[in-house]
Amino acid sequence: MATATYPPPPPFYRLYKDYNENPKSIPEHPPPIEGTYMCFSGNYTTDDVLPSLEEQGVRQLYPKEPNVDFKKELGSLNRELQLHILELADVLVERPSQYARRVEDISLVFKNLHHLLNSLRPHQARATLIHVLELQTQRRKQAVDDIKSGEKSCRNFSWSLSEP
Repeated sequence: MATATYPPPPPFYRLYKDYNENPKSIPEHPPPIEGTYMCFSGNYTTDDVLPSLEEQGVRQLYPKEPNVDFKKELGSLNRELQLHILELADVLVERPSQYARRVEDISLVFKNLHHLLNSLRPHQARATLIHVLELQTQRRKQAVDDIKSGEKSCRNFSWSLSEP
C-alpha cells in the first residue's frame, strides 16, 4: 500500500488559481473575531482585561488609585517580601509549627507583585514594538546607505578599468 509523503494541499487553494492573471480575484479576508470564541474545547474572549485582585479573592497591598507609581510599589512589595522571608526563617528556627501563616503572607505578596507586573504588560508590548520598528528603520536606512556606497564604488571601479 503506497501513501503520499506529504498530504495534499487544503481544498481552499483552488480559490487562488487565477491569482497570476488577476491578483484581485482572491476572496476577501474573513472579519476579525470579536467577543467570545471556542478553541480546543475552551471558551475564550477577545477582550484582554486583567481581572482585579478583589475579583480573584486576593487582598490588594498597594493603593487602589488609577495612577499607581509602579516603581515605588514594586520596590515596597520587594522589601516586604524580603521581610516576610526573614520572618519565615525565624519562625522555622523558633516555632516550626507556625510556619503556615508566614507562607500565606509570602504568597499574598507574590500575588500582588505578579498582578502589578502583569498590569505593566501593555506598556511593555508598546515599548517592544517601538524598539522593533526603530531597529527595522535603522536597518533599512543602513541598507540604503550600503547600496548608495556600493554604487559609488562600482562607478569608481568601472572608471579605473577604463583608464589606461
